[in-house]
Amino acid sequence: MLNRFTAFILIVLLMTGCSANSSQTDINKDRGLNISKVHTSNPIDQTVANQAKDKLVNQDEVADAKAVNSNKELLVAIKVENFDRLRLKKIKKKSQTELEDMFPDYKILVSTDQKLFIELEHLEQKLEKDHTKLDSLNRDFKRIKSLLNEKT
Repeated sequence: MLNRFTAFILIVLLMTGCSANSSQTDINKDRGLNISKVHTSNPIDQTVANQAKDKLVNQDEVADAKAVNSNKELLVAIKVENFDRLRLKKIKKKSQTELEDMFPDYKILVSTDQKLFIELEHLEQKLEKDHTKLDSLNRDFKRIKSLLNEKT
């Protein structure tokens, strides 16, 4: 009698756990991500960066993306969902390949580092407010690229 009761409880717990995961998946599919699109032609048009963000956020693993482009370079930082963090290298490589196919004329640098995500977010905000000039953009771009090349 006790064994049947224990088995029943285990089955109920397993079924409850499985249904919670499926509802979480439904929530993720219906998530309304707030992707900021930078609209400026001054100093450099950010259409490429906006297209890259749209492409990446459509991936199930990517929770958010920030991107800024210069004349021939595109810097992208992606934020990955919790359990997908176990596959960071694979997700980063997939994102890099997709963007290289999409923008063959650009040198593309993709990162999953939170620090770079924040830095690109600040640069996007600066560009959106039109408080940056070409020299300042190039300086910020170089600084962020140097952060990307750092080994922590």
